[in-house]
Amino acid sequence: MLPKDPFMLLSYVNTQLRDNYESLEELCSSLGVSKDSILEGLSKAGFKYDESLNKFIGG
Repeated sequence: MLPKDPFMLLSYVNTQLRDNYESLEELCSSLGVSKDSILEGLSKAGFKYDESLNKFIGG
């Protein structure tokens, strides 16, 4: 289960992207979670996914 707190979610997702996955789509598929739910949860906290960097950054 993914963390509910947006800052803990940010840390978890960015670590997973850096260490284990080449894209957000790959991470979501592997974990069985909705890409939209991650994007929505992190956008509410001011973060957006940068595909070229493969990580979430402050928007």
